[in-house]
Amino acid sequence: MPKLPIVSARKLIKAFQQMGFEKVRQTGSHIVLKHADCRIAIVPNHKEIKKGTLRNGILKPLNISVEQLLNNL
Repeated sequence: MPKLPIVSARKLIKAFQQMGFEKVRQTGSHIVLKHADCRIAIVPNHKEIKKGTLRNGILKPLNISVEQLLNNL
């Protein structure tokens, strides 16, 4: 398994948009993205997203692997 990169919210949102997600709304510092199959991703708008937050809070609930993320970055 490849190492998880340190990414910004901007890069992560671009990667999710390439995977078919689109930005729905922003509440405070959290950006909500929705996929056509009703999966919802909530991304904190930070310069660096912590690795634990990225893996356990964002990728794992969406069933997105690290390899899929790296291919879209």
